Amino acid sequence: MNDEWAASLRNATPFAGLLLCGSDEELTVTEQVISGLPDVYLLPEEYFYLEDGDIVRLSPKGERISILFRKNSPSNSIMLTERCNNFCLMCSQPPKRTNDDWLLDEAYDLLRMIPQNTTNIGFTGGEPTLCGKRFIELVEAARLNLPDTALDVLTNGRAFKNGAFAAQLARVRHPNLQLGIPLYSDDPVRHDYVVQTQGAFDETIHGILNLKRYGVRVEIRVVVHQQTLPRLVQTCEFIARNLLFVDHVALMGLEITGFTRTNLDLLWADPHTYRDKLSEAIEVLRTHGMHCSVYNHQLCLVNKDVESVCRKAISDWKNEYLPQCDGCTRKSECGGFFSTQVLYRHSKHVQPFQINAQNHH
Repeated sequence: MNDEWAASLRNATPFAGLLLCGSDEELTVTEQVISGLPDVYLLPEEYFYLEDGDIVRLSPKGERISILFRKNSPSNSIMLTERCNNFCLMCSQPPKRTNDDWLLDEAYDLLRMIPQNTTNIGFTGGEPTLCGKRFIELVEAARLNLPDTALDVLTNGRAFKNGAFAAQLARVRHPNLQLGIPLYSDDPVRHDYVVQTQGAFDETIHGILNLKRYGVRVEIRVVVHQQTLPRLVQTCEFIARNLLFVDHVALMGLEITGFTRTNLDLLWADPHTYRDKLSEAIEVLRTHGMHCSVYNHQLCLVNKDVESVCRKAISDWKNEYLPQCDGCTRKSECGGFFSTQVLYRHSKHVQPFQINAQNHH
């Protein structure tokens, strides 16, 4: 990083952006050397994880950088909108009412840039189906640009109460598409309370029925917290009795971000206290031959019969462990914690598995 190097840059072919990453001391020196050079971005050390093949968004004034895709991450999601027609108590991405169609435009660009050998990507929001016809077109663009890449869409499913809309999605014939749809209770009143929208339960159920009628893969997601726990087992019985044909059921731990932080005392439940109820709920699904998993839970806080369905599901960039996890012999198998759980609230019953320890609980 010297004056000669900076001069060669000034005479080089124009580029969209040059990212330089280093310590505070290095960046201070570099800033003087590159003075007057356009499109050069100085990034602090926390951006050292960036690699060739990653895709970033640079603001025109050089004030912001957003990481849109990481080549070596197993969990890349593309936000299609921040608008939503639910207002969930534990929403991790509080909805906004502003027009954000530019996110869709960006999604199209991304799909053309993402490497073809990417295993999977996700579409998320807000509520992606509020994009209407453009949502369908984007799923089609994903199929055409990334034919071998699995696509997971997080949606409340309500838009598919319209059978024609479900049929349109099915006609895209994406070879590896799955919709993750939340169902928070077998009781319509309780579900509608959690999503803060009257009539949402009925629309969600009709949406799931229509999607399966047209052969679209559906995963039902149940976030486990104080408001869903009282009827967790009955909810699984409802799913097994009425929605046996869905492709997967996931019982999920709570991420403490967005509205969850505001409503934490209304929502938080220690997994240690509901471990038996979790076992009972999983047993209901297993008994009926349903494919099921437990996400975002720690192995030391579930009963042994649930361990085999626990999955590591937290995105790598927000996955952490507690200091007491350092000596755990099963740390590599465990789903760990959301960073926000470490920061705001987690169980006091976390204990490491140790060699030859028959029973650590």
